[in-house]
Amino acid sequence: MTTMVSITWDAASARRAERQFLARPAGTGTPVAEVAGAMRGVHAQVLSAAELSVGMRMDGATRADVRSALREDRSLVKTYGPRGTAHLLPARELPLFCAALTAVPTGPSPFPPDVRLTEEQAAQVVTAIGEALDGRFLTLDELSEEVVARTGPWAGDRVMPAFQDLWPRWRQVMHRAGWAGTLCFGPDRGRKATYTRPAWRGQEAGHGEGGAVPAFVDRYLRAYGPATPAQFARWLAAPPGWATALFGELAAAGRIEEVRFEGAPAWVVAGDTDFPDGPARGVRLLPYFDAYVVAGQPRERLFPGTAYQRALGGGQAGNYPVLLVDGVVAGVWHQRRRGRRTTVTVEPLVPLTARQERELGEQVERVGEVLEAAPELVVGEVTVGPHA
Repeated sequence: MTTMVSITWDAASARRAERQFLARPAGTGTPVAEVAGAMRGVHAQVLSAAELSVGMRMDGATRADVRSALREDRSLVKTYGPRGTAHLLPARELPLFCAALTAVPTGPSPFPPDVRLTEEQAAQVVTAIGEALDGRFLTLDELSEEVVARTGPWAGDRVMPAFQDLWPRWRQVMHRAGWAGTLCFGPDRGRKATYTRPAWRGQEAGHGEGGAVPAFVDRYLRAYGPATPAQFARWLAAPPGWATALFGELAAAGRIEEVRFEGAPAWVVAGDTDFPDGPARGVRLLPYFDAYVVAGQPRERLFPGTAYQRALGGGQAGNYPVLLVDGVVAGVWHQRRRGRRTTVTVEPLVPLTARQERELGEQVERVGEVLEAAPELVVGEVTVGPHA
């Protein structure tokens, strides 16, 4: 009988850090898209945070390199990714993301019956978005006019509550157009975002044996494993029952294998059981909604002690930029830019050694390099709230 592999938190966090370029930054010449792929997408609701997420993982990279990958060589695509939120995704992996995300069952609509779209209406909207954006760059208002003209007045009814306003009905499935590959973000027009249809050039043609969803699970587990079906479901905002059944099918097919992770059952890709001997080491500054803290589980291990209350906003990871010490959250931070200077205020929740203080100073310098600003470090209480 084969003995089940046992994995500690220290070993798991050290491997996650290695595979996401947090143990050591990607070397000069590493493509930006490779780093984004290792993270399984970069949360980009706030683009400056996405630029920091990528830049802090690369030697010498700045926000200009991320913008160049997005706007010039187009190796990155900004679109709707996991959980229906804006992400930077590697362009060559876009077919995989689209095929996998559209295969995830959606939960019940959060909107009342008189607000929600029927599945038939949702499909009409997604098709209309793709037709309207083909070869064009449209602002949200322009896209709304096109969608209503191609579907019907019902799509434009302002009935969808959002940010103390009412949005047109069709916008409740805007993220599904991103998943379907019929919409992505284009270059800003002044202060307004634009949208276009992805060009679909140079992407991976296939998803490997078994289709997109097994390949998607494989890449998730290589980045964030060991993980449970419930943790995978939380990362995707997918139904937990669906994820449990999926992991059962993949285990039966020999695609994934069960391990003991801190004494509890979890899963890794079959055969992917090599882990570092020691824990993650070093000090890192990560911005809002960095992939490492959003996807990293179990949450109570990643946010130990007082960090669980201080650095989580209502239990949700990512609301605060965080200070990582040896792979776990050990503080919060905030940066305030004024012209060509930025003040980085760091609030450690644990005492720092002299070595860690030096590394913190180096990380602040790196923040300045990525943001193309002269940085100043202040160690003290962060007085602003989440999302500030």
